[in-house]
Amino acid sequence: MARAARDLVRGLDRAALASLLPAHGGGEGAAWPYASLVLVAVDHDLSPILLLSDLAEHTKAIAGEARVSLLFDGTHGLDQPLTGPRVTLVGRAGRTDDERLRRRFLARHPDADLYAGFKDFAFYRVAVERAHLVAGFGRIRWLSSDELRGEATADGLAAAEPGIVEHMNKDHADAVQLYAGKLLGRAGDGWRMTGIDAEGIDLRSGGEVARLAFDRPLAAAAQARGILVDLVKRARAASSIPPP
Repeated sequence: MARAARDLVRGLDRAALASLLPAHGGGEGAAWPYASLVLVAVDHDLSPILLLSDLAEHTKAIAGEARVSLLFDGTHGLDQPLTGPRVTLVGRAGRTDDERLRRRFLARHPDADLYAGFKDFAFYRVAVERAHLVAGFGRIRWLSSDELRGEATADGLAAAEPGIVEHMNKDHADAVQLYAGKLLGRAGDGWRMTGIDAEGIDLRSGGEVARLAFDRPLAAAAQARGILVDLVKRARAASSIPPP
């Protein structure tokens, strides 16, 4: 079930953020839960990355209480949404100046580059402590942070990722298009790779995102080229199959 949780979290580019607002008016009393919509990317270890405005209510809440939850909802389009998967990540949010995390977020959300440099915006990383997966009726489980991550990281891949993504988009745009069209059945042109991790690649075209999972996880960055080549071969074979 941990792999299902990882696939869901990595496949979505937005989530519902729950934080704790200070007592109303600054007076005494209990804090209030506050839910809001945020854009999200996730790091190789499944840590969510957020870009938040200092003026937003959720950012003010995090300044006073770092504990947050993020709901990743995979039920879109289902006739009976409660039969679909969703994952809640529970952790603590903190500001980060890590340039690698900034690049990963902006690769996932290129339009955010328009305001990411504003003085009142900052990046946050959520250190996940546990996750609650609901995969449908009767398929419910809490996962520790170690269970969630599993062995879903590959040696050297985080450092190599920007170069791999740039190379694929610049020199093998046709392959990326094949991934989206032939392996995932996604329509339209202009698909680009936005990230690669041990268990798959992330794609984007305009406002649409897609996730292509690998059959087996990578153990090291050196294995990325081989699996990407294999996927191209599979996509070309699929495109050559005549219709029934």
